[in-house]
Amino acid sequence: MTPASEGSNPHVLLFEARTEGHHLPWLRMMIEDLLSGQIRVSVALRQDAETQRFLQAHLGELLRRVPVLPITTKPREPSAGRLLRRAAQLVQESGADMVFFCCLDEVASACLRRAAVGWMPPRTLRGRFGGVFLRPRFLDLQSRTLNQLLKGLGFRRLVRGQWVGPVLFLDEQLCQRALAAMPDGPFLWLPDPPTQLFDLAQADARAALGLPPDKRVFLFYGGPYRRKGLHLAVEALASLPPEHPTFLLYAGLQGPDPKVAAALDRLSAQGRARLLNRYVTDEEEKACFCGCDVVLLPYLKHFGSSGVLAQAAAAGKPVIASDEGLVGYRVRQYGLGWLFPSGDVPALRQAILQATTASQQELQLKRLGAQRYAAQFSRAQFRRHLLQAFSRILGSS
Repeated sequence: MTPASEGSNPHVLLFEARTEGHHLPWLRMMIEDLLSGQIRVSVALRQDAETQRFLQAHLGELLRRVPVLPITTKPREPSAGRLLRRAAQLVQESGADMVFFCCLDEVASACLRRAAVGWMPPRTLRGRFGGVFLRPRFLDLQSRTLNQLLKGLGFRRLVRGQWVGPVLFLDEQLCQRALAAMPDGPFLWLPDPPTQLFDLAQADARAALGLPPDKRVFLFYGGPYRRKGLHLAVEALASLPPEHPTFLLYAGLQGPDPKVAAALDRLSAQGRARLLNRYVTDEEEKACFCGCDVVLLPYLKHFGSSGVLAQAAAAGKPVIASDEGLVGYRVRQYGLGWLFPSGDVPALRQAILQATTASQQELQLKRLGAQRYAAQFSRAQFRRHLLQAFSRILGSS
């Protein structure tokens, strides 16, 4: 890549085609942190009506500080090939030095398979695109299917042909694996930080959400995807006696599963659950994590990092998590909570009982683990690693 001309600041086009989950909070952090590093920023976003509503709610004033370019005005999801071609057009239109995909996974699958057989991205993007890899399964030794092997071949061709960079990994282990295979690769680990401060007193948070002061509150936070394991959490909690001092706080839009919805309604009618069946605001999110006692992460076959784990640690709350993948590794490494075999409802129920009866000494040890984790995965660390990656590529200071 040719660095920005002397006397001018480098210019990065941030490309974000999604709005749900962590996408917009992460976009906000990236815009703020790149601007703090004297890097000029443009942003490519979808311009359909629903996306605009989310943008105003989450980004608002910040978008007035940067040029905004349209990816598409249609609500239909563009294909990976269309996204790459549009990125190439917008790099030229904006005069940016490079395009950075906030979620490289959006274009990676098709791009890597094509690269494996010699079909490269648009020439305009050579040496001028990078991004954050959330779930690079082709680097996982447990995912050696033909499809993943093909993607791995394409990735090596793109890297060795100097097409991509920087490439940031949320998984520190996979980042090390990529560097071991290609020591000169433009790879860096990016800590997965919380998206806000969790500084609300628990009593105030519970009052704000209408939570009982005398229960052990278990938070399930996130979308209705079955892989998140909401159905497991509901089944485990529903199997406990009604008088048991456990209470479920569910924050997130419910899915179409009628059995899970009916079970949640029963728990709520029994006074054993509080349901926030919607996309919650930032203030409600803060109250959820500050008001709970334990955060539930009963993921099924989860691959990669977890923003909810970062939020829990920042709030000083222990977790109950499936013992698999990166999340299981981090919970064990930092002593963040209790682990159970993935998909095992009786084992999850037992972990909930353990968390309910845990001594103050045990809880203090897990709070100390959360503090260590929060320090390593802080917003300041996120900023430092992000700016370091762009400094290498763009030649910025």
